[in-house]
Amino acid sequence: MRFIHSIAFISLFFLMGAAVQQSTLTIKGSDTMVILVQRWAELYPNKNLTFQVTGGGSGTGIAALINGTTDICASSRPMKPAEVVQMKEKYGHVPIEIRVARDGISIYVHKENPISKITMKQLKEIFTGKIKNWKQLGGADHSIILYSRENNSGTYEFFKEHVLSKKDFAPAAQHMPGTSAVVGAVAMDRWGIGYGGAAYTVGVKEVPVALDEIKTEYFPKEEHILSGKYPISRFLFFYLKDKPQGQMKEFIDWVIGKGGQKVVNDVGYFPSMKF
Repeated sequence: MRFIHSIAFISLFFLMGAAVQQSTLTIKGSDTMVILVQRWAELYPNKNLTFQVTGGGSGTGIAALINGTTDICASSRPMKPAEVVQMKEKYGHVPIEIRVARDGISIYVHKENPISKITMKQLKEIFTGKIKNWKQLGGADHSIILYSRENNSGTYEFFKEHVLSKKDFAPAAQHMPGTSAVVGAVAMDRWGIGYGGAAYTVGVKEVPVALDEIKTEYFPKEEHILSGKYPISRFLFFYLKDKPQGQMKEFIDWVIGKGGQKVVNDVGYFPSMKF
């Protein structure tokens, strides 16, 4: 009888241990969103849920979601129709899209660059190679050095579609593996120009953007993003294979609630909705 009681006690001990065992949530995708997702993971109140957060680009995250190797895809662009079809063919339904934040794509130049504003047309002509010299923009007589994201990046895709009107980047553009790399390159290059998430603007000069020559230029600040005045803004997304349940649902509810959206502001991005 004493032996049986011991077995029962040990079984109860392990059952209790299993009840408090930590679960792990994998989140993969956008390099733009890595600093935000990492902060969410650090500050999420339920410490029984741990996180594996990796970047690699929105395209990489979407491929991982389709392949079933991540729980959540973080993406700085909407999924493409072909990607949605792949999800539907594999899982029998379309993916779940959740808007978790907003971003303004900042234009970075070197701190010593005298340029005071830039238009959407000028940006298109710079990054497609039509404008090649800073003197064409009122700057010094020196060639413009282009820094871009790689083509698996959601930021690259968004910039190409919404700024370059789907035209190709100039062959001279240097494609960097992450937004931090773009910022680092521009910070070291007096003649450089790049683009990326607003939260990464450290050590470089941010240039306000105008729709055209006669329109007012704006910085990517919250009031300009939410009002639509800043011309290069976008939503940031979580994509899921299925409707969230259990601990995943609790985490996502927190992310899009007041607590998680405060983190969005603290990191340097903008809330997905007004509270």
